[in-house]
Amino acid sequence: MVFSSTTFLFGFLPLALAGYYALHDCLKNYWLLLVSLVFFGWSQPNYLWIILLNITINYTCAMLMERWERARKSLLFLAVFLNLVLLYYFKYYDFTAEALNTLLHTGISLRHVVLPIGISFFTFQGMSYVIDVYRKHVPVQRDPMKLALYIVLFPQLIAGPIVRYVDVEAEISSRRTTWDDFSSGIERFIVGLAKKTLIANSMAVTADAIWGNGAAGNLCSVAWIGSLAYTLQIYFDFSGYSDMAIGLGRMFGFHFSENFNLPYISRSISEFWRRWHISLSSWFRDYVYIPLGGNRKRVYLNLSIVFLLTGIWHGASWHYILWGIWNGIFILAERFLKIGGKKEDTQPVPIWNNIVSRIYTLLVVNMGWVLFRAPSTREAIRYAAVMFGLFTPENPGYTAMWYLNRWTVFIMLAGIIFSTALPQKFGTFLQKRLSEKVTLMGKYVLLLLLLLASMLRIVSGTYNPFIYFQF
Repeated sequence: MVFSSTTFLFGFLPLALAGYYALHDCLKNYWLLLVSLVFFGWSQPNYLWIILLNITINYTCAMLMERWERARKSLLFLAVFLNLVLLYYFKYYDFTAEALNTLLHTGISLRHVVLPIGISFFTFQGMSYVIDVYRKHVPVQRDPMKLALYIVLFPQLIAGPIVRYVDVEAEISSRRTTWDDFSSGIERFIVGLAKKTLIANSMAVTADAIWGNGAAGNLCSVAWIGSLAYTLQIYFDFSGYSDMAIGLGRMFGFHFSENFNLPYISRSISEFWRRWHISLSSWFRDYVYIPLGGNRKRVYLNLSIVFLLTGIWHGASWHYILWGIWNGIFILAERFLKIGGKKEDTQPVPIWNNIVSRIYTLLVVNMGWVLFRAPSTREAIRYAAVMFGLFTPENPGYTAMWYLNRWTVFIMLAGIIFSTALPQKFGTFLQKRLSEKVTLMGKYVLLLLLLLASMLRIVSGTYNPFIYFQF
């Protein structure tokens, strides 16, 4: 079940909200836990045991840490080990077996395991809880139902953001949903839904059509259109999902952290990773980078490990690993050259410096998405070669104008504009010059139009994939 489906919008969500607000406060958490388990098990009911086992492992190990002080480190190791074993088996076993069979000519049989949706997200959440208990940053949660709700809460269960227990601990135990929270949650959800259905899905049609031809079937100009379409698709797909998750959280009284902050306006790859998938970047910073030594020792090795793990986290394939390494190389280079520091976000820079740095960042990010999107490393290299005229297509297909119809051009331009701060600046400009009543009326009319347009796209059965479900 996805947020942008008729089943969710017209069935699951109204029922979840109605039950939540009809029940007494003491029953709200139980209702949320029930509907969250239904949400997870909707498409994979046979995999419910996995998330229940994840909850059991983290709950039990955290409880034992509190009772056996001397065994805290051993229990932490056990909890992390068991979490990673589950993640490894379902996500990486076949990849490892194939690699060993190829390199060492072994005969390891493949299991062809179906990946449980969202396993990387709820595994990281469970580990963050037990690690924070070990560090004594949070108290042990003695109520297994509350810990279960933290891990399985449906708004952020499938594709994040990765929520820390410390951030929602108080709200799990006691929360009050105000009308301001609920209404802002609806607004945020509508914006995310529009990002997903109007921009991401439209770009997906173009990107999939071009990428489906393979590197050998596209002209140089068409390959660039395909890479740009995917660059917009993945941003609006994932940021749209995060917006919907944050909005849904507010409807139920939870306040999740932001996950995206206009990453495509960055002036360096370092800045890009402070703006892209913020919850994942901060997770690796706090639970991998800093424990390894952070900025105190072996900085370059620590950064290399983090970005290698970032690539591995995204998928069991060499091209995901190379995507992580690709980003890591530029992070290391910027670190060595002392560019991309946090101060650059606010410091004024010469206009040409600003333009060149943004072009550099977008080019590196775009080429990274080529690695990310390609079905294999070999195909990614060939596709990039076509983009730069280094490889002549064997069977060139349609020209660029075949793909650039009016709707595609309109959505592509809209995607580019909404990847920048221009809409926010325009909104601020109007607020200063129009009355509050007119501004509110305009906002609500725009939200209504976005909702209607999104609903029409959904009801019409438009192509509706979610990229980050596979992670």
